[in-house]
Amino acid sequence: MSEEMEKDLLSDEVSSDADTSAENVADTENAGASTNENAHWYVVHTYSGYENKVKDNLEKTIENRHLENQILEVRIPLQDVVEVKNGAHKKVQRKMFPGYVLVNMDMNDETWYVVRNTRGVTGFVGPGSKPVPLTDAEIKPLGIKTDTVSVNFGVGDEIAVIAGVWKDTAGVVQRMDFGKQTATINVDLFGRETPVEISFAEVRKIDS
Repeated sequence: MSEEMEKDLLSDEVSSDADTSAENVADTENAGASTNENAHWYVVHTYSGYENKVKDNLEKTIENRHLENQILEVRIPLQDVVEVKNGAHKKVQRKMFPGYVLVNMDMNDETWYVVRNTRGVTGFVGPGSKPVPLTDAEIKPLGIKTDTVSVNFGVGDEIAVIAGVWKDTAGVVQRMDFGKQTATINVDLFGRETPVEISFAEVRKIDS
């Protein structure tokens, strides 16, 4: 990203009406793909106030088109802010960059089209709207981990829980979150299937 674009991104003031319920990390990865070496973080510009809608819409499209191994994460960077109202201090979360969403993706014709045509997106940040990935120096202040996490299972694989609350439970992986290092499986709870998140460290793949 050029110096001019970086200044443009970092100059946005914190919005006062940010949605404090926004999740900071999205579910990522698809079957058999623990990482994508071609993926980089890109900055997407949105209409004001559309950040959460863009995130939700894009995540639904990723799931419907099975692009989890190409568009790995959609993130709205948040920061803790202390508000003072009527003499009371209250800690809340606000968007660091209103009007922007970060996307970790393998940039190709299909993924560019999907992101660019998501409702609420006005374009990628870059010269002439040409996507330019963030550098490691630009990513670091955002609290984004760039460490590679590798596991031997993916979405669709059956895993056994070997520790924790759900020990001795088995299930098929529904989702992978490499940011939180968790896998989601469905378990039988009160007669109905309920999705639960379990740490990578507490599961192992069941060999077929």
